[in-house]
Amino acid sequence: MITLNFTFICMIKEGSNDNISTSTPIIPSEVPQLNSLNLTSSPKPQVEYYYSQHEKSLLIWAVAVAAIFATFPFTIFYSKFGAKYVLLFAGLLSATATAFVPLSVEMGIYPFLALRICQGIAYAAVFAAIGVLCSRWASLKQNGIFISVLTCFSYIASSITNPVAGALCESSFGWQAVYYSHSIASFILFLLWFLFYSDHPSTHKRVTTIEIEKIHRNKTEAHINMDSYVPYKQIITNPIVLCVWFNALADIGSAIFLSTYMPTYINSVLNYSIAETGILGALPALLHIPTKLIAGYLSDKLKGYNERNKMIAFNCIALVLPGFMFAAVGFIPDEYPMVAVLLFTLINIFFGANCGGFYKCGSLISRQYSGFVISNIQFIKCLSLFLAPALVSTFVSDDTDKSQWRTIFIFFAVLILLANALFCYMATDEPADFTFLTRQNNNPKIAKSHNTRVFDFPMQEKRESSTA
Repeated sequence: MITLNFTFICMIKEGSNDNISTSTPIIPSEVPQLNSLNLTSSPKPQVEYYYSQHEKSLLIWAVAVAAIFATFPFTIFYSKFGAKYVLLFAGLLSATATAFVPLSVEMGIYPFLALRICQGIAYAAVFAAIGVLCSRWASLKQNGIFISVLTCFSYIASSITNPVAGALCESSFGWQAVYYSHSIASFILFLLWFLFYSDHPSTHKRVTTIEIEKIHRNKTEAHINMDSYVPYKQIITNPIVLCVWFNALADIGSAIFLSTYMPTYINSVLNYSIAETGILGALPALLHIPTKLIAGYLSDKLKGYNERNKMIAFNCIALVLPGFMFAAVGFIPDEYPMVAVLLFTLINIFFGANCGGFYKCGSLISRQYSGFVISNIQFIKCLSLFLAPALVSTFVSDDTDKSQWRTIFIFFAVLILLANALFCYMATDEPADFTFLTRQNNNPKIAKSHNTRVFDFPMQEKRESSTA
């Protein structure tokens, strides 16, 4: 999806020196984009394919709306059919839609919108897949590292896509090659997914008996068996699940706002040049990835600490520190612009600790139903695509006015601090009552007594049984 950012820039005909007005970002994502700058020029640029700001907004919202409506159906498909074929379908849909983008651009805005809807449908499959993979393949002691690796995809994709797209745009192949190359890469990646992934560790030929025991250790029978039954009502009314989703809204909403409009703020308010803004805007994404991986590793490997206290600590790092920085950034004196840039960078870095906080809590309390809980974070992320532009259009009429931006900074500061306070009060690592519900027994009290058996065989016993 993020290829759209660079290709809008690339559509300028060779020899044109004018700039496109891009105060409205093309793709509001978690990752800072280099063209989200407030650049204006009096004459309209000479371009091969010019899109008005309204058309650009439609291309943004097409993905968001499609993803919102597709999130719940994908959750059902995952619970019934597993991740292997469902994610394969989504990947092939995305790859095919990407390949046809250059043709659709020539045909007009409506075919282009249709393909963007297809990409949005495919995008909706991502977060549910993360939940399924964590539930089926991660041991209870490795949820943090699994989540940290799997939720890095936006930042990794941007780190690869931006330089590749820039190089292809500057080459003789043109902007169309950006879509063709990404489509080919997607087909290859999802072919590898089809060849190597299995929905059940016990059926994978490269997984040993000892590894299966480690994956299943301390899990209930309901967690291990994982039929297609999902107690939707009990999940969406569970207070801790709602708290996790509220934290996701606060964290992801503020991250999307920051990554989308940070380049505009750096260029318009802090008065950095275009080249400087590009470098400063890309830095937070690059630093976020190692931070998230380290946080996920430490969340699992730190011994001697209560799991609940660890989740609270990581959530405080991910939300409390950015909350105070959001509150402060709008008050930095004009003569210290680099301090504001430093705060933006630190906010993005600290956001990386969320994998050990509300993400991990959502996975641990929902166990075999984590696919549904995590997939709804994708739904929240799609809602956030509307939140950030709505706040900016409401409070910011002049991109150069720091006081107008300050209102939004304070709003997000209050939001994420409130979310973290609720998390500190409600967080737990214990499985929720709905995790004991099955298709055969959907009475929470009775089901809990029948499904408390956990698999925790001694390793020596397991080795002996595997050699027998």
